[in-house]
Amino acid sequence: MAEGVFKVAAVQMVSGHETERNLADAGELIAEAARLGARLVGLPEYFCLMGKRDGDKVSIREADGDGPIQAFLSQAAARHGIWLVGGTTPLASEDAGRVRNACLVYDDKGRRVARYDKIHLFGFQNGAERYDESTTIEAGNTTVSIESPFGRLGFSICYDLRFPELYRALAPVDIIFVPAAFTATTGRAHWETLLRARAIENLAYVVAPAQGGLHSNQRSTWGHSMIIDPWGEILACRDEGAGVVVAEIDLAKNAKVRASLPALEHRTIGA
Repeated sequence: MAEGVFKVAAVQMVSGHETERNLADAGELIAEAARLGARLVGLPEYFCLMGKRDGDKVSIREADGDGPIQAFLSQAAARHGIWLVGGTTPLASEDAGRVRNACLVYDDKGRRVARYDKIHLFGFQNGAERYDESTTIEAGNTTVSIESPFGRLGFSICYDLRFPELYRALAPVDIIFVPAAFTATTGRAHWETLLRARAIENLAYVVAPAQGGLHSNQRSTWGHSMIIDPWGEILACRDEGAGVVVAEIDLAKNAKVRASLPALEHRTIGA
């Protein structure tokens, strides 16, 4: 049975191009979240590496189930007795030149309980600012949600946030995770609006751990890691810089909101 009231944390990072340093930084922030009472902790996208070049993530790819990044996540979850949503890890794909951008989830014993591979790959052009994740990432094709002691959890990654049909495929879930590395340009314009919309339309909590600052590769990410309730209210937010935001989740609030506004039950298209 799911716990009724508990604390959740979103970890914000400014990851660099040295994986060992990033893992050490993530370890300290996870420990801080645990000290603050969080039972469920989320890391941001690319927590282990924001490379100097797009291909750097391919050079540190790991086989599914084996590698130092996966070992770190498992050990951190077990050490602190928390459930850990591990941002993203570059896992080997069938294409040797690309990786799967995978969100791996571990329980409080350090056992992996879920894997979600990012489905929608970011592409953006604005003058000199250009991104094309498809050159180094192979897209996933399966939505993932699981039962946990904290209700039903649904998973998405960064650019997925712009595709509401993904979240409709997950619904109903109690908590949606959105580990991200939104650019400063797109984040300033759309990040908060999209996150609050996903919470409101799915009547679910949203936990969005983000990259937030100027990275060693000179890329700027928007930050503003947030925890949002099912009514769209922001419970906690960190604007920029590394740190942790913590908020209390009450699953009874999910039930109350859904009883008073049964929008999920009123769906007719795609239901």
